[in-house]
Amino acid sequence: MTIPAWAQQMDQWAAEGIPFLFILDFELKAPMIIPLLDIDSDHASGIQFQINKVKSATPSNAQDINFSKIPVSFEQYQHGFDQVLKAIKAGDTYLLNLCYSTQMIGLPSFKEIFDVVSAPYKLYVPGKFVVFSPEQFVSIQEGIIRTYPMKGTIDASLPDAEATLLADIKEQEEHATVVDLLRNDLSIVSRKVTVDQYRYISKISTPTKSLLQCSSAISGILEDEFADKPGSIMHALLPAGSVTGAPKKKTVELITAIELEPRGYYTGVFGVFDGKNLDSAVMIRLIEERGDEYYYRSGGGITYRSVAEQEYQEVLDKVYIPG
Repeated sequence: MTIPAWAQQMDQWAAEGIPFLFILDFELKAPMIIPLLDIDSDHASGIQFQINKVKSATPSNAQDINFSKIPVSFEQYQHGFDQVLKAIKAGDTYLLNLCYSTQMIGLPSFKEIFDVVSAPYKLYVPGKFVVFSPEQFVSIQEGIIRTYPMKGTIDASLPDAEATLLADIKEQEEHATVVDLLRNDLSIVSRKVTVDQYRYISKISTPTKSLLQCSSAISGILEDEFADKPGSIMHALLPAGSVTGAPKKKTVELITAIELEPRGYYTGVFGVFDGKNLDSAVMIRLIEERGDEYYYRSGGGITYRSVAEQEYQEVLDKVYIPG
């Protein structure tokens, strides 16, 4: 397996114990690997991040953010949805994460958004995007690799929302597919892969509503050949299975053909290697800058049980800025 230059750089710095930030776009056409010392000592780049306890940002007193949105029309969404169902019926995929852009009107600066949002994983890259992700990708600590696929969302205000989400057959099948995909992915780089916790619920608050999301925890023991090689690990695992689908290779080809635009940094991965351990997140909940306009990316998994109106509503529900 040929290792690309960005992965070689990550492996080299890890071997030398050099802490770094990595920002890997979905198509892996514009990866950024930056020593943490450069970010701490030279603020010219303006990049700021927060990854659990590792952060380069200083909190501010920014206020709640108000905005209006212009989503993709249902007719446009239906067209892509129908293409996905056609591919499912042809046997080319059985789960595809279909994503679209929503134009955001009346936003403050990305820096203000970064300061005010509440999320375990945040990243601000001036002139490009801001991301506030609830979804961890992989962590590596003392030779153990862990991943936490997130799949399944419901409005928390609905009656018996948690029980409804857990009982939904479509959501059960979708989650099982992603867990199986991520378990197989971890098996590429580790042994004794186990599902440590299956379908647990977490709550995410937004200014307009609260959402319940379903996740699982999977872990494995890194193979010797991947020890201290985070770049090689990322090269083997990307793109993230929770935001693509299965089977992964063919589904990624379909995503490229069906979605209206390249994903860019949306659904890529960012994280930090601190000199010994690694933590990372999937870049969902991302707002990107396109000239003078701003767009939020969102989507959801499509299976043969999916209903277009429900999936479209999920795309809309995920357009939020957490307070």
